[in-house]
Amino acid sequence: MPISNLDIALIAILCAEVLGFAAFARDKQRARAGLWRTPEATLLLFGLIGGLGAWMCQHLLRHKTRKEPFRTQFGLVVLLHLILLAAGAAWVVL
Repeated sequence: MPISNLDIALIAILCAEVLGFAAFARDKQRARAGLWRTPEATLLLFGLIGGLGAWMCQHLLRHKTRKEPFRTQFGLVVLLHLILLAAGAAWVVL
């Protein structure tokens, strides 16, 4: 059975979400260990790529949930991520 373009897109989205989760988890781990941290700009980029995974990790691990302006910026980036996912889904369906 051949893999469709939709299957490939869904696998890519899943990988991006896992990548976003992993980026936030790694930064939290490094913060606890007192090591060099991931720059906030990089975390925002991971939020754009894998926003839902990054958001889930942020809340599960309570990582950067009270840091302003990062929290607001991250919320906007995740919103943009969701809009892009919805637009992509609409494009595939239509």
